[in-house]
Amino acid sequence: MNYMNCPKFLYIIGLFLVSSTIYSQSKFKVALDAGHGDHDYGAVYHGHIEKNIALAVVLKVGKILEKNQNIEVIYTRKTDVFIGLIERANIANRADANIFVSIHCNANKNTEACGSETYVMGMSKIASNLQAAKEENDVITMEKDYKQKYAGFDPKSPESFFGMTIMQEEYLESSIALAGKIQNRFIDDINRKSRGVKQAPFMVLHKAYMPRVLVEMGFISNPAEGAFLDSESGQQEFAEAIANAIISYKKEFYGTGEGDDFIKPSQKMTPSVVIDSSKTVTPKKGDVKNNTIKKPEVKPEVKPEPKQDVVESTGSVFKVQLSASGKKIETVPSNFNGLNGISYSLEGNLYKYTYGNTASYDEAKRMLSEAKAKGYTSAFIIAFKNGKKVSVQEALKQ
Repeated sequence: MNYMNCPKFLYIIGLFLVSSTIYSQSKFKVALDAGHGDHDYGAVYHGHIEKNIALAVVLKVGKILEKNQNIEVIYTRKTDVFIGLIERANIANRADANIFVSIHCNANKNTEACGSETYVMGMSKIASNLQAAKEENDVITMEKDYKQKYAGFDPKSPESFFGMTIMQEEYLESSIALAGKIQNRFIDDINRKSRGVKQAPFMVLHKAYMPRVLVEMGFISNPAEGAFLDSESGQQEFAEAIANAIISYKKEFYGTGEGDDFIKPSQKMTPSVVIDSSKTVTPKKGDVKNNTIKKPEVKPEVKPEPKQDVVESTGSVFKVQLSASGKKIETVPSNFNGLNGISYSLEGNLYKYTYGNTASYDEAKRMLSEAKAKGYTSAFIIAFKNGKKVSVQEALKQ
């Protein structure tokens, strides 16, 4: 029998191919990045090598995620090779990944330092955050023609960080949500000390056009923590915690992954938002406690408009978003480190708390600096135009 002449057979084959295409498009894509590689060893202490630990954990995370038929994993490296920072981000962009997770180990000359922290892209001026970014960004000097490739960017100069243009506002909320879930898993699942969710200008995050985080699992400079990170059981525990956080993030903010209407990372243009650095916040030396995000925030591109605190005035209005919580908090100064003028909006099952209400962008920047000085180091400006939430760029247009 000639099956190729059978209309029914061809119909079944065609239906199968269409279904397979739709199925593959609905997958949630996770880009996993193992820090360093090849001649770039990363931190090395007590015989523990960062590049090896990061790769081992990434492969374990990927193996767990690949068991989920609705998740596709993209790796920036699966072997001991060197990949440039921008190329790492571009691998995720070309694959149209939904999230980007870069995994690293921390280190400090103070061998008692310990704990896990997760970074989102941001222009923090906190000394410890800047130092972490400088150490990771210094990898670009190992790349061929890095001066031309990075257009004069100097990883050792803090001033060059503040000239970077980033798409911070578009992905900050969802990046914080993912980072918060990872830190919560470290606390709840494997009983690790949390150093919180922080912001810093990491080059590897700068060029990834999607929610993105950089995970510092722990300090290999700390003898006990380094030994745990370099053990099979320790790496498996970290991998399970990170994978479970990713799965939780997908379930909460993406669901099945079908029906999302967004511009793919591979279609993104050069970032155009310049983060203002005219206001300097000087934190207390060594202060990292206030960087912790208690509850993750929602993914803005799939959640509905606020149900509370609707801005009805005409023209542009700016506010400073402070935090998000699953519980309703009374908007009194004592609950918000002394800040007055707090309002909230309910999005999904999360309450988002904002500070201030002004038509002046300069005043909004002043309020942002004030909020950060009060401990809300991950706060950022949001905007409304004619009562509708818009990007800050749109609100600034005349």
